[in-house]
Amino acid sequence: MNETHPLAVPLPHDLSPWAMFLGADPVVQTVMVGLFLASVLTWTVLLVKAWEVRAGRRLTRLHLDHLQHCRGLAQAVERLDGQPGPIAQLVRAAALETHLSAAVPGEGLKERVASRLERIEAAAARRLTAGTGILASIGAVAPFGGLFGTVWGIMNAFIGISKAQTTNLAVVAPGIAEALLATALGLVAAIPAVVVYNAFARIFAGSRLLIGDAAAEVLRLVSRDLDHRIPPRAPAAE
Repeated sequence: MNETHPLAVPLPHDLSPWAMFLGADPVVQTVMVGLFLASVLTWTVLLVKAWEVRAGRRLTRLHLDHLQHCRGLAQAVERLDGQPGPIAQLVRAAALETHLSAAVPGEGLKERVASRLERIEAAAARRLTAGTGILASIGAVAPFGGLFGTVWGIMNAFIGISKAQTTNLAVVAPGIAEALLATALGLVAAIPAVVVYNAFARIFAGSRLLIGDAAAEVLRLVSRDLDHRIPPRAPAAE
């Protein structure tokens, strides 16, 4: 006749992720919730920034095409009047500086325009990257959060062994399961955040190049207008 060992403990029947979460220590539960929220935040930033970048690049390419077909700054202002986006801001800034410098002698107009354009480019770059810094933080911190949950779960497993005075698998399994689940959630939060951040970094670099091309085009328009103002030289006397 089979007898049950007095220290034998039945294995838990449900080791699903939800059951492991409900049975986890409050500290491990807090870590898991934080990692889940970090993962949700990553996908939210991905969707929002992807839509924003896509719309911005389309508008930037359209405005850049307009600039490349303009003969002068006045024509560019006319075409982009009231339009949103960084390129329209570049054109308006150049037009404003040209207007303010109308009565200023000297050849420093292009330098002053370039100074205004640089600040607009820098502001556009900041707007592009706004909200993506959290992805780098999640990618760096989430694995350590998962590791903390892992260590805490293993500690609970050893505490269970000490209290039960047995190494029965049923005593060890819940704590180990919590630890593994915390590790998995840490990776689930960290890996997409790193991948999305790197992808956005490449996309932002391309967008900044487009804005830089637009700034160079605006400077060419300003230079062209300046050359038109210079009267032709008189022929040299023989």
